[in-house]
Amino acid sequence: MTPPWRIDLPLLALILANLVPVFGVLYMHWDVGAIVVLYWTENLVVGLFTLLKMLLAGGSSALGYMLFFSVHYGLFCTIHGVFVLELTQFAGDLSAPSATGSWPGPLALLQELGILAERILQAAPETFLWACFALLLSHGASFLLLFVGQGEYRRTSVDALMSAPYPRIAILHVAVLIGGFLVVELGSPLGLLLALVALKTGMDIMLHRRSHRALADSDAVDGANRHSTT
Repeated sequence: MTPPWRIDLPLLALILANLVPVFGVLYMHWDVGAIVVLYWTENLVVGLFTLLKMLLAGGSSALGYMLFFSVHYGLFCTIHGVFVLELTQFAGDLSAPSATGSWPGPLALLQELGILAERILQAAPETFLWACFALLLSHGASFLLLFVGQGEYRRTSVDALMSAPYPRIAILHVAVLIGGFLVVELGSPLGLLLALVALKTGMDIMLHRRSHRALADSDAVDGANRHSTT
């Protein structure tokens, strides 16, 4: 059994990525809007790696699930993103019409998601983009070292992978939005901004350990069952 206090490389990458907003608050004068929008951007990173995991675990048979997930998860992220940007005014007025034509059917949701991401990139300072890159590296380390390197893709299903991001996002962002609202109401003091980052980091660590421990425990049970039948 892995000791609960052990810090492995993916967990270390997660912690370092979560420290980037601390640097932003202390040295780049980030406000609560920048932090909350950064945490929303992590939804897109999670969705990207979820699609990669589904493809690796299910192969070509997962393509239909991946399409459904892209539309459904894209709708979730779009609604959440509009709410976050309206609350923080990070990217200015969202009511300005887009210059591009509308995509057909449910793909219009993905187009709207792309428009939100584009407006965030246009409004974001360079340091914000480095924070997004740090999130990519953090989730990429977990994907390569745990999901691929330790064979977690063999111990899960496409259905489980497709539903996995929603509880994580719901738990994290309810806490972050409530905390962000309190920080705004109290004038965005430095201490509360850092407390908001610490809250999100602590919840990230807890959810990371829980998800990977569940797969490890499942693998241990399967191994014990195979041993008992020999």
